Amino acid sequence: MTSLLTLEKLGHTALLTINNPPANTWNAESLTALKQRIHELNADRNIYALVLTGQGEKFFSAGADLNLFADGDVGNARNMARVFGEAFETLAQFRGVSIAAINGYAMGGGLEAALACDIRIAEAQAVMALPEAAVGLLPCAGGTQNLSWLVGEGWAKRMILCGERVNAEQALKIGLVEEVVAKGTAKDAALALANKAANQSPSAIAKCKQLIQQARFQPMFHALPAEREAFADLFHTEDQKEGVSAFLQKRKPEWKHR
Repeated sequence: MTSLLTLEKLGHTALLTINNPPANTWNAESLTALKQRIHELNADRNIYALVLTGQGEKFFSAGADLNLFADGDVGNARNMARVFGEAFETLAQFRGVSIAAINGYAMGGGLEAALACDIRIAEAQAVMALPEAAVGLLPCAGGTQNLSWLVGEGWAKRMILCGERVNAEQALKIGLVEEVVAKGTAKDAALALANKAANQSPSAIAKCKQLIQQARFQPMFHALPAEREAFADLFHTEDQKEGVSAFLQKRKPEWKHR
């Protein structure tokens, strides 16, 4: 596995670090590794949460290495767009809770990676942008869709069409991130939040996450019957029995993830 994306397992949490200094840019190798890692973590029943961060103190990720597109080859562009899209779509479909610990600049594909996570925690000095149009490109890995969903059409247009950058404070105000923390503490804050997720039933989390994400593309009255069915389906799991029993017995549950 590539050294451009490192993995450390801390209890029930997987810590993924983008490790391509100086700016932690993405390339085909690291994107393919991300996709493969998520598939592996989905199969690891001991992992309930994922934290994604960047190596170093300045960059979460500056996005794509523009040298990849210097030749102007359409076929290469189409292939890289597919690789980017598949990697971040796989990240978005991670069965557990995914948290981006934004420890610096998150630009272009770097911000798109954070947008693919469930929750974003940014350090106070972080800067976020989707500046692709400034070099004749566009966000091709979910940026136009995920950003619009999170911050609304107006702010999405300011950031994408006008190239506006936002700092951590502004990102919090517009709903781009859920928390702002001091410099150097995003990873620890994300890991602490991931530990909270580990107290939840992984089976229930997977169902809840699917239902929450379905709200993006179908009317509420379509999702409500599915919500009720998913509730009943949990009664086929050992985790449901364990969760209720542990609560009634005033003890901490021991999740089986089945």
